[in-house]
Amino acid sequence: MEKAVFAFCLEGTPVQCSPLGNGHINSTYKIVTDKGNEYVLQRINTYVFKNPVGLMNNAGAVTDYIRARVEDPRAALHFLTTKDGAFCHEDEQGEFWRMYDFVDGFCMDAAETPYDFYQSALAFGNFQQMLSEFPAETLVETIPNFHNTVDRYRQFKESVAEDKMGRLAGVKADVDYLLEREEAASRLQNMLEAGELPLRVTHNDTKLNNVLLDKETRKPLCVLDLDTVMPGMSAYDFGDSIRFGAATAAEDEKDLSKMEMDLELFGACVRGFLEAATSLTDKEVEVLPLGAYTITLEQATRFLKDYLDGDVYFKTAYDDHNLVRARTQIKLVQDMEKKMDEMNAIVAKVAAEVRK
Repeated sequence: MEKAVFAFCLEGTPVQCSPLGNGHINSTYKIVTDKGNEYVLQRINTYVFKNPVGLMNNAGAVTDYIRARVEDPRAALHFLTTKDGAFCHEDEQGEFWRMYDFVDGFCMDAAETPYDFYQSALAFGNFQQMLSEFPAETLVETIPNFHNTVDRYRQFKESVAEDKMGRLAGVKADVDYLLEREEAASRLQNMLEAGELPLRVTHNDTKLNNVLLDKETRKPLCVLDLDTVMPGMSAYDFGDSIRFGAATAAEDEKDLSKMEMDLELFGACVRGFLEAATSLTDKEVEVLPLGAYTITLEQATRFLKDYLDGDVYFKTAYDDHNLVRARTQIKLVQDMEKKMDEMNAIVAKVAAEVRK
């Protein structure tokens, strides 16, 4: 760790290092120098991210692009380069490290009010807008086919056919439900490949707690966790915000009666996203509800696939944890199906108001 710190171009000499945050993927530390400068040092989890150099080239390119076009330096993370000019350092053990300026702020795990959710949508919409002219095709896929729902269904069906743990018999109804919706879940990917939707720079993990907020104003400063920044679709970034933030229950809530999609929170997210992301095409705006529906179906297939595979990808706390997760997502999909007309109406109404 000490060698990694000194590989980067810092202001001053490091005098303090302490663990920071509670993330489950990367190891994170706060560094303070004798000049009072504060930095964040992270060891990148190369089990999850097989191409750390490509990942950091993505993150460095988009954040440098944003910072060159805004007045507030806090609008994007500032990744330091190593003394060799790279965005990450490989140590003697083959571990990869990165460092960026520490920005004082706070994150929320759940919206306390619709206004909080609106602010997070502003942040992700603004991220889209600031990168609307960035050549998305120049970025690498840090996790190949991460949000390619067609390919996710292919993997899901392989696990169903293999049934390596003998669990299929107990989840046949869940499997059938998801397979019946494969065509609907494939629409966005098919539209992208047909050129009906543009390829965008997308964040791909648009949870509320990935927005850094100002401690005084509670307004967004920048988005965090740029490990999955890569080419994608705007509808998926919007959709994952809804899947996570507009749900009325936790992802692993066992009482399915508690799981719905909150239309008030949905509307707050639509307004924030569209007020900020003014460069979206009419078709991109139209398919935002489909984005929420599709990404929730995709996540349900991922949880159920992992359950069928023996819980090898997602961390679990008990035997049926992934099955519980899959069923909450299915319940959320069911609620979206009931409310899809209202969701479409909200998007059309807000779009008419903010895109005059």
